[in-house]
Amino acid sequence: MTIADHIVVGEVGFAAWQSSDAFKDVELSADVLERTRRAYEIFAGETKGDVWIAELDGKVVGWCARDGAPNYISDLWILPDHQGRGIGNALVLDAIARIKAEGHRTATIHTHGRNAGAIRLYQRCGFVIVWRGTEYSKSMGIDLEKVHLQQSLT
Repeated sequence: MTIADHIVVGEVGFAAWQSSDAFKDVELSADVLERTRRAYEIFAGETKGDVWIAELDGKVVGWCARDGAPNYISDLWILPDHQGRGIGNALVLDAIARIKAEGHRTATIHTHGRNAGAIRLYQRCGFVIVWRGTEYSKSMGIDLEKVHLQQSLT
């Protein structure tokens, strides 16, 4: 992945985040929005994990990452105008295959508790909700309703 890809990854991630159901009808302050935008901007360049991108006609339209635990899918972001086309599904299934190939017994993923579209996608990919509650987001600097999902790979 090139430095130019790092920039695009940040732009795609932030655009997808802004379009999600998670913060519909929620007023976020300018400083929260800026912290979040900045977190996406620097993610690809600073992560110690794997990041892979989905391209369509030479354009980055989505990306997935494993940052943190080796069986944890930390990120999945698809450009809003490319959602619903199977790109997210393909990236999640690829991530699961990578995790399974490394010998892990489970795959995990977390999302915002109000991100209904993401929860449906993950459940269609075989994940089940194992926890629902509130967690502090370091990147946003606020508490968020979160859902943890898990899939057995055995």
